[in-house]
Amino acid sequence: MKILSVVGARPQFVKLAPIASEAAQRNHEHVIVHTGQHYDPRLSDVFFTELGIPAPDVHLGVGSGSHGKQTGAMLASLDDVLEEHQPDWTVVYGDTNSTLAAALSAVKLHLPVAHLEAGLRSFNRRMPEEHNRILTDHAADLLLAPTQVAADHLAAEGLADRTRVVGDVMTDVLLDVRARVGDSFPEFLSSQGLARFGYYVATIHRAENTDNAERLRAILKSLGQVNLPVVLYAHPRLVARARDHQADLNQGNLLVHPPVAYPDLVSAVLSARGVISDSGGLQKEAFLLRVPCTTVRTETEWVETVSLGWNELVEPGEALLISAQRPRPADTDASPYGDGNAAGRVLDAFEA
Repeated sequence: MKILSVVGARPQFVKLAPIASEAAQRNHEHVIVHTGQHYDPRLSDVFFTELGIPAPDVHLGVGSGSHGKQTGAMLASLDDVLEEHQPDWTVVYGDTNSTLAAALSAVKLHLPVAHLEAGLRSFNRRMPEEHNRILTDHAADLLLAPTQVAADHLAAEGLADRTRVVGDVMTDVLLDVRARVGDSFPEFLSSQGLARFGYYVATIHRAENTDNAERLRAILKSLGQVNLPVVLYAHPRLVARARDHQADLNQGNLLVHPPVAYPDLVSAVLSARGVISDSGGLQKEAFLLRVPCTTVRTETEWVETVSLGWNELVEPGEALLISAQRPRPADTDASPYGDGNAAGRVLDAFEA
């Protein structure tokens, strides 16, 4: 069997890792296409190295641009790639412009498309990720849902016959990485005099939080006022928007650091008092590591993290401060995101 995976952003590289490993174990040919949507080496190359993913077979080098220009450039390049390789399955991951471009290219060429992480919904149609995931789900031939809630969303849209609940492949990766990092403590944190559970980890990058100058300033002000140091792993988008909006990244208790390798992020979160973020993936990772999360959004795709008490949705200001500083929730044995064997079920679905 020939599988072709299309990825372009940090969360997709993490999801790709267990699929690449499982495909290799089963001796399937696996072509990896990197669109170049995340072109910063700290958000791209380092993840392939740290997670043991084979180097991409094709690198499109698309880079940044408006949604239309970026998606269009990917679409134009992917047509030639898919025509050349003629995969049995084109696999798209998550909800980025790379996901939508690859799904459209493959379906137009009558090549089977599988969407990994299908069925997630924020029900916020202003989010570009929501457009991407809905359009991709309705174009794809096989919908690989990470949870039963996601599968229920797909059923409500008339897509039950294409849906398989496989679990969340990021759980596969996280459990493996957690075992590898053990009790290690990132050097940057110790160099800043930080101790275990004496700081928060933060990431902010979504357009709705960074494109509006007033909102971004409010978020940064709130982060700076949290009662412990806040280690802000600053995505290039955040750095650029902060500069554009003249918003101060170095105020109050904020400690700014460039993005780090995935194992270092896991290690930092494991020893954090809590997480403050607008990232979908980090909400779920915090839950899996049993670290309280405060999400600076009005909705989440990972509703289980909220219903189980480990995640709260807040606006910047006092609500953020109260949420971040809240007591640790009661422990839970719930495992809505699977048992760490999702990649095997994905390959089983391809082979069926």
